[in-house]
Amino acid sequence: MLWDRRAQGYAALAGAAAVALVVEGFLLFAPGAAAPKPVPTPSPTPSPTHQAGPLVSPFTGERVKSLQRVLAVKIGNTYPERPATGLSRADIVYMIPVEGGLSRILAVFSSHYPSVVGPVRSTRQTDINLLRQFGRPAFAYSGAQPHLLPVVEHSHIVDLYAGIVGGYYRSLNRFEPYNLYATTRTLLKEAPNASLARNIGFRFGPPPPGGHPRKWASVVYPSASFRFTWSPSKGRWLVWMDGAPAYTTEAGRLSAPTVVIQRVVVGLSRYLEQGPLEPPYVATVGTGRALVLRNGEAFHGTWSRPSRDGGTTFTTDSGQPMTFARGPVWIVYAYGRGSSPWRGGKPV
Repeated sequence: MLWDRRAQGYAALAGAAAVALVVEGFLLFAPGAAAPKPVPTPSPTPSPTHQAGPLVSPFTGERVKSLQRVLAVKIGNTYPERPATGLSRADIVYMIPVEGGLSRILAVFSSHYPSVVGPVRSTRQTDINLLRQFGRPAFAYSGAQPHLLPVVEHSHIVDLYAGIVGGYYRSLNRFEPYNLYATTRTLLKEAPNASLARNIGFRFGPPPPGGHPRKWASVVYPSASFRFTWSPSKGRWLVWMDGAPAYTTEAGRLSAPTVVIQRVVVGLSRYLEQGPLEPPYVATVGTGRALVLRNGEAFHGTWSRPSRDGGTTFTTDSGQPMTFARGPVWIVYAYGRGSSPWRGGKPV
């Protein structure tokens, strides 16, 4: 029965944590902040992109034949889960801190769909508000904390929880829980009414003035690290994770033409995981600082997302709209002002 299948997903998940990051030489800890409240200011829901000339994806700025449905997938990002499958086909890749000082990936697909994606892992409170900007996207995940699971299921998504829909299978090449994969063809059949790709605030085009040459940038969590190095020959930022080159099973080395290091307020989720540590909650609604990497240059600026129904816009310090290079966009969430810089109960 459907209820029996749904009930099986209410298994508690291990771990929780404070997260530390190093961005441009600054080390910040945030294990003690309260979960930020969403900004109440209403904002009109963005409409699908309308433009003269060739149709382009609002997520990548690249030409597309038509706007397709949005499929978001939560993907594990620990050593036993690498290399991931299908990640090279994502339009947007979000790197999100979770408990234990680790990270998980929220991959957004629309321009292209991989045949298989995974390993699929569980969702967190942060994902709910992050996904709202896409309308009603299809969301694939393996489960959630017992009290959070019904909240996710009734949020503004097409629910593709592994406990209630088809398309998932366990690989024999890895151990549970790191071996859950999904076929996107089946997932999309389960989500015929998912939202089409639409404007979420990204702008694409030639770089604005004010960039500074940059060969690399990094973000470090207590138990994970990310580094992006510029490759002039590829015209992309090569991705490193935990000191090693990052790969996918289907396309080799991971890279992106645009990387955004977005400073956000990070507090504690109200939905606690099992274990002594508490999971972080990332406030993706609000404003803050950002570092945008493109074309071998770094651009300092700000980000703004007034409400959870709207997208995020980026502006340079000189007041110019921040444009991205055409192609996939990687966004790494890093601690900004408003997070609590505490470690062991003492300020650092």
